[in-house]
Amino acid sequence: MTLEQLRIFLAVAERQHMTLAARDINITQSAASAAIAALEARYGIKLFDRVGRGIELTHAGRLFVVESRGVLSRAHAAERMLSDLAGLKRGALSLYASQTIASYWLPPVMSRFHDAYPAIELRMTIANTEQVAAATRDGTADIGFVEGPVDDPVLSSKAIKGDELVIVVGRNHPWASRKRLVAADLAKSKWVLREQGSGTRSMFEAALRRVGFRPETLGVALVLPSNEAVRAAIEMGSYAAALSALVVDAGIKAGTLHSPHFPLTTRRFLILRHKERRPGNAEKALLDLVTRADDGDGSYS
Repeated sequence: MTLEQLRIFLAVAERQHMTLAARDINITQSAASAAIAALEARYGIKLFDRVGRGIELTHAGRLFVVESRGVLSRAHAAERMLSDLAGLKRGALSLYASQTIASYWLPPVMSRFHDAYPAIELRMTIANTEQVAAATRDGTADIGFVEGPVDDPVLSSKAIKGDELVIVVGRNHPWASRKRLVAADLAKSKWVLREQGSGTRSMFEAALRRVGFRPETLGVALVLPSNEAVRAAIEMGSYAAALSALVVDAGIKAGTLHSPHFPLTTRRFLILRHKERRPGNAEKALLDLVTRADDGDGSYS
């Protein structure tokens, strides 16, 4: 059993989907399947049941999740200690980030960090807000970056400059020529939403409540697990969605998407850390880079 096999197992367990897990940890689907198959064969136990076209954790798999998280947490702690002793001359950081941040905001930050500290390896895993918080809490992630609110007494959070949430439609939607919307309009469209647990969805629903609209009355046609899938559905169909301006900016400029004005929210991103884990030198350096780049007034809480 290797740490890489445990990392792959946890990714698949958290997403209950082999292909999504492989994509988010940057390996091939066949490599992920092989790692799970090797674990099951080595110990003669099933970790997942194949149910229809999906997978579900077995009872043994659910127990193994707890142990795997503990092992990876201890391995990260040992790695951080060695990195500190090396004084930023070697080491690695495990970053978990929700989709908008991971796809659009965080890569330039990682590039600047690599330019400054080329010997420090940055490993990024894409997950939704709930999964990022869980990984930061159990030590799988050194730092978490999320778009949605997190209420966890174990975690500290720092708000930094984020993005704007906007309503978008495709060229075939009746709103494609509208300049602005009012709350009463929202019930007249079919919607594509992100999954429960997504920061984008939670922020959208909170914004609707602030203008007196009940989110549960939306006509939801599709629930999709990524910003890119939502954007593609909007471009090809006659649906509406709420997405980050970072996600839709290129489509709006190209004319494949239109954003009628509706007051949603400008949101802050959150940096998550475990309150009781001492940050290592590499972690401090990354946090310092992010803080210096942010011109907001965020502070840890």
